[in-house]
Amino acid sequence: MDIKDMARPLDGAGVSAFLRSLPAEPLVLGLGEARHFVGELGDARNEIFRHLVEHEGYRSFAIESDCLMGLVVDDHIATGAGTLDDVMERGFSHAFGASPANRDLVDWMRAYNEEHDDKLRFFGFDGPLEYWAASPRQALTALHALLDGPLPCTMETLDTLLGPDEPWADEAAARDPSLSIGRSPEAQRLRVIADDLVGLLGTQVPRLSAADLERAELYGRTAVGLLRYHHWMADASPARWTRLSALRDAMMAANLRAVAERGPALVFGHNLHLQRNKSLMPLGDQTLEWWSAGAIAATHLGDRYAFLATALGTTGDDVPSPDTIEGVLSTLPWDRSLVDARRLAGAVTEPTPRVSPDFRYFPLDPARLDQIDGIVFLDHAVRLD
Repeated sequence: MDIKDMARPLDGAGVSAFLRSLPAEPLVLGLGEARHFVGELGDARNEIFRHLVEHEGYRSFAIESDCLMGLVVDDHIATGAGTLDDVMERGFSHAFGASPANRDLVDWMRAYNEEHDDKLRFFGFDGPLEYWAASPRQALTALHALLDGPLPCTMETLDTLLGPDEPWADEAAARDPSLSIGRSPEAQRLRVIADDLVGLLGTQVPRLSAADLERAELYGRTAVGLLRYHHWMADASPARWTRLSALRDAMMAANLRAVAERGPALVFGHNLHLQRNKSLMPLGDQTLEWWSAGAIAATHLGDRYAFLATALGTTGDDVPSPDTIEGVLSTLPWDRSLVDARRLAGAVTEPTPRVSPDFRYFPLDPARLDQIDGIVFLDHAVRLD
């Protein structure tokens, strides 16, 4: 079978044809990254999103970045609040604000909203964490401020229990559980308060505007998720990192489900987080294994979740072997291709897993192709940050 029969150039027509091939219109269209900070992929993503907005009715974009910081970007594209420089600095985690493609996207979304009544939305879908975690202060105090009394505690008590932010955000606690304050008496009490605040929110839904309710629900699930994550940062058992990885993706999945409630969205994050199967990642002398955010979200959304994995061909001196999936895809005649992954899975026989010298690059798993809806393949990538 000719591989060109199951692929097409990556352009607007190809994206629309891909959507029509799915069993249902997705509420979440995940576009995964095989590696963060690939400039060409960011450019391709922006083109895909513009097409989805202009031709397929998409109005939301979500990225693997701090969900609370993302509120800064969403406010900016809605109202013009803040300068673009300030928004890129304060509105992204993981250094994603330095990405030229992300800057171009925010600038375009703001310009679009200035000219259209049907506004675009921007979301971060990661928690305020990576391997360590931020203080739950912002989420808890913002939720507290949105609720009406009687409240489980005063703002002053909340502030006293939280204490300074530095011990919460201590990156060394990611390596040494004894440095975590996640099981201190104050943290344990804060977990109960967070649960009480979320429960109180459920009783006050009618008095909140749609915008306040959306934010209150975000603050609630973030506060509970952060305190749970901090609790397990203090765990010294061998299962610690597996548990933390799973909790992070569970927080992501909850945010993706909230994004899905607002209509079709393009979601951009690492393949490991958006894929339907379990994620595997080597860490020291162990291999972590946990259910990805995509797997969890897809369980809830069913056919309304679709996943486009990305893969790279040649990057600098890293040239894929011809017997790998990336090597097979490198024979396509286009610089950027959109491939039917399930048909590809049935057409290639016993491909060799790619081994890349770039530890940041996660090659496609040949055994998992049938769990991917499509592959965005870039034949060459030069702009690796």
